[in-house]
Amino acid sequence: MMAAGAAALALPIAAGMVAPTLATAAPTHGPVLRAPAGGFEELMVPSTMGPIKVQVKWASQGGDAALYLLDGLRAKDDRNAWSDPAEGDGPGIFANDNITLVMPVGGQSSFYADWYSPSNTNGQKYTYRWETFLTRELPDFLAGYGVSRTNNAIAGLSMGGSAALALAAYHREQFKHASAFSGYLNISAPGMREAIRIAMLDAGRFNVDSMAAPWSPAWLRMDPFVFAPQLKGLPMYISAASGLPGPYDQPNSAVGVFNTGNAVVLEALSMVNTRAFQARLGQLGIPAHFDFPGAGTHSWRYWHDQLMNARPGILAALNA
Repeated sequence: MMAAGAAALALPIAAGMVAPTLATAAPTHGPVLRAPAGGFEELMVPSTMGPIKVQVKWASQGGDAALYLLDGLRAKDDRNAWSDPAEGDGPGIFANDNITLVMPVGGQSSFYADWYSPSNTNGQKYTYRWETFLTRELPDFLAGYGVSRTNNAIAGLSMGGSAALALAAYHREQFKHASAFSGYLNISAPGMREAIRIAMLDAGRFNVDSMAAPWSPAWLRMDPFVFAPQLKGLPMYISAASGLPGPYDQPNSAVGVFNTGNAVVLEALSMVNTRAFQARLGQLGIPAHFDFPGAGTHSWRYWHDQLMNARPGILAALNA
């Protein structure tokens, strides 16, 4: 399964995205204090990586709570797929809720981490600093719009799922709830680093060794299985389906059949990782809400449904 997963991770599937370049428009400076009720806006946020586009759906009643939504390995440079009604549709799911959705754009293959160096396999000119951006630069910027630095939740799919748990674990003062959908939650298991290596080379020719050296402290810091003790007391929603085709898997072409096959393998690999993580939390006596649907593949409409299922817990944790 690890070998098949490595191959499938490297292939564009229904959930996949094209290689990004970070937004380069001039950043917005000095926003006035505001929280536009219910509206949608795209902000350019200064960072050490350059200006980053962030799509925002403001809280329906001007509240200060926020949900950060993280994209997958093939994150695009023009939009976060959670903002797309045909994919994650976060704004539709939370349309009437008093919570702001924060959807950063870009970060392909980043795992939303602070990297060791620029990737040396694709000529990257800067070092990824996504943890710094999401936990310091972006919250500071959004505070000027009336968004709380401390009353937040975070959710992500696949790459973004493990990243959501990591960011919540190390920044408990910022995040009160974390959700991981089809995440890879045991990345130090045999074969997983090489599967991730192949996937990252395919998704923008990024080098996993530039992110973190093999089994170094930086690598282990990213592994939910390793940092699990730091999740104690954090409300969590975690899911992975069986990989068996479900209601959203109805390919009508050879390409569709091929993509569905890849999505089957990816989801099965995620399910194995997630089951191991569930056992790990059980050993530690840490509760979490787990959902393992009997059917479903590694694709967006299933993640849309999982975000809908996670919604009540997110709103309750933030009192939104």
